[in-house]
Amino acid sequence: MSAKNFTVVGLGEILWDLLPGGKQLGGAPANFAYMTSLLGDRGIVASRIGEDSLGREVLSRLANLSLSPEYVQLDRVHPTGTVEVQVDSAGQARYQFTANVAWDFLEWTPSWQRLARKADAVCFGSLAQRSPHARQTILAFLKATRPDAVRIFDVNLRQNFYSREILAESFQAASVAKLNHEELPRVMHLMGLSYDGDVTSAARLRDSQRLRLICITRGDNGCVLADESRTHAHPGFPVRVVDTIGSGDAFTAALVHHYLREASLEEMNEAANRLGAWVATNAGATPVPGPHGLEHALASLE
Repeated sequence: MSAKNFTVVGLGEILWDLLPGGKQLGGAPANFAYMTSLLGDRGIVASRIGEDSLGREVLSRLANLSLSPEYVQLDRVHPTGTVEVQVDSAGQARYQFTANVAWDFLEWTPSWQRLARKADAVCFGSLAQRSPHARQTILAFLKATRPDAVRIFDVNLRQNFYSREILAESFQAASVAKLNHEELPRVMHLMGLSYDGDVTSAARLRDSQRLRLICITRGDNGCVLADESRTHAHPGFPVRVVDTIGSGDAFTAALVHHYLREASLEEMNEAANRLGAWVATNAGATPVPGPHGLEHALASLE
């Protein structure tokens, strides 16, 4: 496996999760970039915040997480994004997003164009494309990446912020896709495909969208990975869930980290499930590994 340090971009929304116990930095790109950095690659957040107190707190929090603010745009008109989060007794989160915030107005700039050209991988989702402006910028970014760059479409069907058109163009731009077992039947229906179980449907969706790899996460039941030649299922790790916020982003970060190093499906599945499970045992999306480091924290999961 390659010892190279890759440049991996989390592109899209950055916001504050407004939880019953207080606010925490959130949004898939920041969570993903943080976990990418913990794994040893260069994790970069490409997003947009308001020139307001919440925006200043974002910059402070990014600094605490050792994430560069270089590609976080400042918006003088629109506020920093927020989302009301409710966590149920099983640790599952429900979200209500504030509209017309800074990340709805991502700008295609020369700086982002240079970043796109040097990115080894970029992860993007459907939520950040809820506004036409941000969607055009995200698609421009993906188009500007190198042909060998890995483009990961992390499907996140939040509220009504998705459509067949958004899904179709995102799949077309991607080489890898990740979605959960609840989203899979809806996505199959929107794409005009029949659903008949996770494994068969995942392969059908992968083939129809010409993806190199597809991942279907199944909560505490692990996940299914399918590439162009085979499928592998992992049962997941039985852990005491504190909350699931950010666990999917951690899963994606580990998946990408090992995919870039040409790992086997088994290796990718093991690493991604392990990191996602570890995050679920902590409160919030960006836990600190502790004094013994990430490897020790992950090894404790059996």
